[in-house]
Amino acid sequence: MKMLWLSLLTLLMPGQTLVTAFPLQAPELSEQPHAGPSEADKEFAEEYLQHFYGYQQQAQRQKRAADPEEDVDWTTGLCDKIQTMQRFFGLPPTGELTKDTLAVMKRPRCGLSDVEPFGETVRWKKTSLSYRIAGRKLPISAAKVHKVFRAAWKLWSSVAPMKFRKRDRREADIVISFHNGDHKDGSPFDGKGGILAHAFLPGSDIGGDVHFDADEDWSFNSTGFSLLAVAAHEFGHALGLPHSSDPGAVMYPAYSFAPNYELQLSFRDVKDVQHLYGISPNFASLVLKRPPPRTPDKCDPDLSFDAVTELQQEVLFFKDRFMWRKHPQFEQTGITLISSLWPDAVPSHLDAVYENVWSSVILFFKGHQYWELRQLKVEEGFPRNISDLGFPSRIQSIDAALHFRNERYTVFFAGHECWRYNELQKTMEGSAMLTEQQWPGIPTPIDAAVIFDGFVHFFKGNVHYRYDSDRNHVVSTSPANELLECEKEEDNEIVTGRR
Repeated sequence: MKMLWLSLLTLLMPGQTLVTAFPLQAPELSEQPHAGPSEADKEFAEEYLQHFYGYQQQAQRQKRAADPEEDVDWTTGLCDKIQTMQRFFGLPPTGELTKDTLAVMKRPRCGLSDVEPFGETVRWKKTSLSYRIAGRKLPISAAKVHKVFRAAWKLWSSVAPMKFRKRDRREADIVISFHNGDHKDGSPFDGKGGILAHAFLPGSDIGGDVHFDADEDWSFNSTGFSLLAVAAHEFGHALGLPHSSDPGAVMYPAYSFAPNYELQLSFRDVKDVQHLYGISPNFASLVLKRPPPRTPDKCDPDLSFDAVTELQQEVLFFKDRFMWRKHPQFEQTGITLISSLWPDAVPSHLDAVYENVWSSVILFFKGHQYWELRQLKVEEGFPRNISDLGFPSRIQSIDAALHFRNERYTVFFAGHECWRYNELQKTMEGSAMLTEQQWPGIPTPIDAAVIFDGFVHFFKGNVHYRYDSDRNHVVSTSPANELLECEKEEDNEIVTGRR
């Protein structure tokens, strides 16, 4: 029997371990931003951290029960695990069960732990694998399901020297099936949402098998959960890959795919599977046609931003479908998905973002539309056309928004022009002005603008302009990524096999 990873979570049978799923009933988030977590929040978080981050829940409960007089805070023993989880998902590592942290915990995800170490021994010793689709609970016809699974396997075989062939009735290396609730493998599914699927690591018997929750609304177009995306993720586990903290990777644990997203293995996914199995002979030509996408790197000297905004104590930097959260109390600035904080209704590749503190709303702009969110929820009637704000019909999108909290107005930038919007009266003040006259020394069109630390910060391309609005001049220029505290890691290039 091949060596299998001994899970910290669920010991299924001697020599076999499930990449486990478990039922999650997520509580409602507290409406009071400064209130402590509810009992439901605490119980949910303990279950989550036990299953995904190795938290010893029973030991903590025994400690509290053994000495009820001792002031054992709920967070005793949990802080480190919460921080580990927060760092993994690019959240500020407060060690506290914040609303943001709970929101990430509530997202649909895979059932594998995020912290179990994998080694090169957790892999198949052969490069030709068979699979079969078992059971009668398929969401659509077997032929269509097979077409989706074949596409998911092809993602991996196109970058690594692996072959996957389908079998109908004979024994196969990997058995794929759909199940409801308790399906006798030690980890029952939890209905809609929560855990979407789970898999077994490479090995004999049930090693490599993949189970999908049959209660999910599986999608084959633009609604529900993409079966292709989840299959590609679980097949990665069946090949021996762990979860990735790279939010752009297919192996990222939380479901992160917008409707109609064109699935592609990321740079990180490719590196990880090639580390286990080597490089596909056809990979060089594939890279030339369509190189694997890289998640934006805060140390990239050419990094530019789509939008930048202040949000409470943080400064948020947006790029594609990602963002960095800069907090004054933390040295590290982690990258995460926009959808990890806000619902999928907020689009990626934004044009501008700003927080209106007085109205307690956040506004997002993309193209001719804008969204208004309150307490992480899209307000009724949105998105709306930016013409509702008073822009002339010739303006189909904006480049940046600069919000003045105390003065309660916002300056919008589009091309070489800017407009001043009165947040109290909800009207534009006058007509368009030339940016070069209002903000001498700032090139146009700009990419983003934000106010913090007593200065206005403009961004254009990979250049950051620090501007003194009282004296009306540029104080300094620097690389755009200077504010992200880059800690450069070794850059590993993908080897294509070409000389």
